[in-house]
Amino acid sequence: MNLLNEKTNDYDVVLASKSPRRHELLSHIIKEFKIVSADINEEFSPNLNINEIAQYIAKKKANYYLKRVKSNEIYITADTIVILKNKILGKPADEKDAFNMLKSLSDKSHLVHTGVSIIFNKEVHSFYDETKVTFYPLTDEEIKDYINRCKPFDKAGSYGIQDWMGFVGIKKMEGDFFNVMGLPLHKLYRKLNSLLG
Repeated sequence: MNLLNEKTNDYDVVLASKSPRRHELLSHIIKEFKIVSADINEEFSPNLNINEIAQYIAKKKANYYLKRVKSNEIYITADTIVILKNKILGKPADEKDAFNMLKSLSDKSHLVHTGVSIIFNKEVHSFYDETKVTFYPLTDEEIKDYINRCKPFDKAGSYGIQDWMGFVGIKKMEGDFFNVMGLPLHKLYRKLNSLLG
């Protein structure tokens, strides 16, 4: 039995995300929830510490919804970034951009941060999780074939760990697999349980 489902019975849980991967992941720990989405400016100050960025953007998304949240609603927002050598790799602009990103990730380790904000009792509670991912060396042909078949243009860092790249391209991972997909379920489950008492 999932105790979290019992605890959320008196609330309407809302996932504020367009990501189908987040929709799927949340369904594994919460049975019923609504989905909303909005185009929110994800810019951040260049003075922010790189470890604060994903959490900052998730909180920015939460603050957008804060005034419209009802007392019986719990909102969840999230943002995922890929960091290589202290540089953020966002979503690729086109095939060339995706190729260059994957080429830069080949045979190296990078970090994936997902920031999460939960609006509960009209307050925003935020955290982030970090996963270290190491790629095998990738040939140009493998990268081009992956981009052509999987079209990872909606994914930070130009790859999805749940598709072909994750099956054959990942050499090692330290941390939460689901965090790389876009929602750190282990931490989210525990944070929700803690808030709901």
